[in-house]
Amino acid sequence: MFVGVHERQLDDKGRLALPSAFRALIGETCYLVMGDDRCVNVFPSADFEAMARDVMDQVRRGEMTLTRQRALAHSATLVTLDKQGRVTVDEKLRTYARLETSSKVVVSGNLDRAEVWSEELYERVAASGRGELAGGQE
Repeated sequence: MFVGVHERQLDDKGRLALPSAFRALIGETCYLVMGDDRCVNVFPSADFEAMARDVMDQVRRGEMTLTRQRALAHSATLVTLDKQGRVTVDEKLRTYARLETSSKVVVSGNLDRAEVWSEELYERVAASGRGELAGGQE
Protein backbone atom coordinates (compact mmCIF):
# COMPACT_ATOMS: atom_id res chain seq x y z
CA MET A 1 0.00 0.00 0.00
CA PHE A 2 1.14 3.53 -0.76
CA VAL A 3 0.89 5.49 2.48
CA GLY A 4 2.54 8.55 3.99
CA VAL A 5 3.61 11.96 2.76
CA HIS A 6 7.05 12.89 1.45
CA GLU A 7 8.45 16.28 0.45
CA ARG A 8 10.59 16.22 -2.65
CA GLN A 9 11.91 18.61 -5.28
CA LEU A 10 11.72 18.48 -9.05
CA ASP A 11 15.11 19.10 -10.60
CA ASP A 12 15.63 21.43 -13.55
CA LYS A 13 15.06 18.51 -15.97
CA GLY A 14 11.68 17.62 -14.44
CA ARG A 15 13.02 14.56 -12.62
CA LEU A 16 11.55 13.47 -9.31
CA ALA A 17 13.12 11.06 -6.83
CA LEU A 18 10.38 8.78 -5.55
CA PRO A 19 10.44 7.78 -1.87
CA SER A 20 12.30 4.51 -1.31
CA ALA A 21 9.24 2.92 0.31
CA PHE A 22 7.29 3.61 -2.89
CA ARG A 23 10.06 2.35 -5.19
CA ALA A 24 9.75 -1.12 -3.69
CA LEU A 25 6.04 -1.15 -4.61
CA ILE A 26 6.60 0.21 -8.11
CA GLY A 27 9.46 -1.84 -9.47
CA GLU A 28 11.38 -0.72 -12.55
CA THR A 29 8.57 0.94 -14.52
CA CYS A 30 5.39 2.81 -13.76
CA TYR A 31 2.75 4.95 -15.41
CA LEU A 32 2.33 8.65 -14.70
CA VAL A 33 -1.25 9.75 -15.36
CA MET A 34 -3.33 12.89 -14.89
CA GLY A 35 -5.16 12.39 -11.61
CA ASP A 36 -8.13 13.96 -9.88
CA ASP A 37 -7.77 17.44 -8.37
CA ARG A 38 -4.72 18.23 -10.56
CA CYS A 39 -2.27 15.70 -9.16
CA VAL A 40 -0.16 13.20 -11.10
CA ASN A 41 -1.01 9.59 -10.30
CA VAL A 42 1.86 7.10 -10.16
CA PHE A 43 0.70 3.54 -10.83
CA PRO A 44 2.81 0.37 -10.84
CA SER A 45 2.77 -0.90 -14.44
CA ALA A 46 0.75 -4.04 -13.73
CA ASP A 47 -1.88 -2.09 -11.78
CA PHE A 48 -2.32 0.54 -14.49
CA GLU A 49 -2.54 -2.09 -17.21
CA ALA A 50 -5.22 -3.99 -15.24
CA MET A 51 -7.15 -0.73 -14.76
CA ALA A 52 -6.84 0.05 -18.48
CA ARG A 53 -8.28 -3.37 -19.38
CA ASP A 54 -11.18 -2.70 -17.01
CA VAL A 55 -11.76 0.71 -18.64
CA MET A 56 -11.83 -0.89 -22.10
CA ASP A 57 -14.36 -3.46 -20.88
CA GLN A 58 -16.53 -0.69 -19.42
CA VAL A 59 -16.45 1.16 -22.75
CA ARG A 60 -17.47 -2.02 -24.59
CA ARG A 61 -20.40 -2.48 -22.20
CA GLY A 62 -21.45 1.17 -22.60
CA GLU A 63 -20.71 2.00 -18.95
CA MET A 64 -18.01 4.55 -19.80
CA THR A 65 -17.50 6.84 -22.76
CA LEU A 66 -14.79 6.39 -25.32
CA THR A 67 -13.89 10.02 -24.64
CA ARG A 68 -13.01 9.15 -21.03
CA GLN A 69 -10.90 6.19 -22.21
CA ARG A 70 -9.06 8.42 -24.67
CA ALA A 71 -8.39 11.04 -22.00
CA LEU A 72 -6.88 8.38 -19.75
CA ALA A 73 -4.74 6.95 -22.55
CA HIS A 74 -3.60 10.36 -23.79
CA SER A 75 -2.51 11.48 -20.33
CA ALA A 76 -0.57 8.32 -19.44
CA THR A 77 3.19 8.05 -19.78
CA LEU A 78 5.20 4.88 -19.20
CA VAL A 79 8.43 5.75 -17.39
CA THR A 80 11.43 3.81 -16.12
CA LEU A 81 13.00 4.61 -12.77
CA ASP A 82 16.67 5.48 -13.07
CA LYS A 83 19.38 4.18 -10.71
CA GLN A 84 18.56 6.93 -8.19
CA GLY A 85 14.87 6.04 -8.21
CA ARG A 86 13.93 9.11 -10.23
CA VAL A 87 11.24 9.46 -12.88
CA THR A 88 10.92 12.23 -15.41
CA VAL A 89 7.59 14.03 -15.22
CA ASP A 90 6.91 15.29 -18.73
CA GLU A 91 5.88 18.84 -19.45
CA LYS A 92 2.17 18.13 -20.10
CA LEU A 93 1.83 16.46 -16.70
CA ARG A 94 3.84 19.18 -14.95
CA THR A 95 1.60 21.84 -16.51
CA TYR A 96 -1.59 19.96 -15.58
CA ALA A 97 -0.49 19.50 -11.95
CA ARG A 98 1.08 22.97 -11.66
CA LEU A 99 4.49 21.49 -10.90
CA GLU A 100 7.43 23.82 -11.44
CA THR A 101 10.96 22.59 -12.06
CA SER A 102 13.32 23.31 -9.16
CA SER A 103 10.35 23.63 -6.78
CA LYS A 104 9.07 21.59 -3.86
CA VAL A 105 6.48 18.92 -4.53
CA VAL A 106 4.62 16.49 -2.30
CA VAL A 107 4.54 12.76 -3.01
CA SER A 108 1.72 11.17 -1.04
CA GLY A 109 0.29 7.72 -0.79
CA ASN A 110 -3.28 7.00 -1.82
CA LEU A 111 -3.35 3.28 -1.00
CA ASP A 112 -3.28 1.82 -4.54
CA ARG A 113 -1.18 4.61 -6.04
CA ALA A 114 1.18 7.45 -5.25
CA GLU A 115 0.21 11.02 -6.05
CA VAL A 116 2.50 13.92 -6.95
CA TRP A 117 1.22 17.36 -5.95
CA SER A 118 2.29 20.96 -6.07
CA GLU A 119 2.80 22.06 -2.49
CA GLU A 120 -0.09 24.55 -2.69
CA LEU A 121 -2.67 22.16 -4.15
CA TYR A 122 -1.66 19.41 -1.72
CA GLU A 123 -2.27 21.67 1.27
CA ARG A 124 -5.80 22.46 0.06
CA VAL A 125 -6.71 18.82 -0.56
CA ALA A 126 -5.09 17.63 2.68
CA ALA A 127 -6.93 20.27 4.73
CA SER A 128 -10.23 19.20 3.19
CA GLY A 129 -9.47 15.55 3.96
CA ARG A 130 -8.50 16.32 7.54
CA GLY A 131 -11.78 18.18 7.91
CA GLU A 132 -13.72 15.15 6.73
CA LEU A 133 -11.83 12.87 9.11
CA ALA A 134 -12.61 15.27 11.95
CA GLY A 135 -16.30 15.14 11.09
CA GLY A 136 -16.32 18.54 9.41
CA GLN A 137 -14.72 20.21 12.42
CA GLU A 138 -11.63 21.64 10.70
